[in-house]
Amino acid sequence: MTACMLESTDLRRVFGAFPTGVTAVAALVDGSPAGITANSFTSVSLRPPIVSVCVAHTSTTWPSLRTAPRLGISVLGAHQELHGRALSERRGDRFGAVRWRATADGAVLLDGASAWVDTSIEREIEVGDHDLILLRVHALDADPAVPPLIFHASRYRRLGA
Repeated sequence: MTACMLESTDLRRVFGAFPTGVTAVAALVDGSPAGITANSFTSVSLRPPIVSVCVAHTSTTWPSLRTAPRLGISVLGAHQELHGRALSERRGDRFGAVRWRATADGAVLLDGASAWVDTSIEREIEVGDHDLILLRVHALDADPAVPPLIFHASRYRRLGA
């Protein structure tokens, strides 16, 4: 099968076989929290500290988020599935039931997350139907006692014992 013959349904099925964490990418925009979910979060470089996420060109929230001076990335905990669902909605109050805090620079971090990273955009690269966003890390922390939420085969899941 050549690249031009690949169907998006096949790509989703095969890419979905790789389990990922679920992150919330959020910031204050005009004084209110705005955010999206991303399961494409990955570390890129230790020196300098860089992470990345991928955002679909169809995102209606990303154009506002990209203007924020800082972006918070929260690695959702297994107990935060409803937060992940709310942040992936196209309309409604995405932060209504979500406890969060903002940094002095406007990054929004979800309370109770497994880990968090305070970032700023280093570079954006257009790649196919997504943008690869490289983010400079300014601060971060993790709580190893909070198990992560997992996304696998188009479903939210939790780690087994």
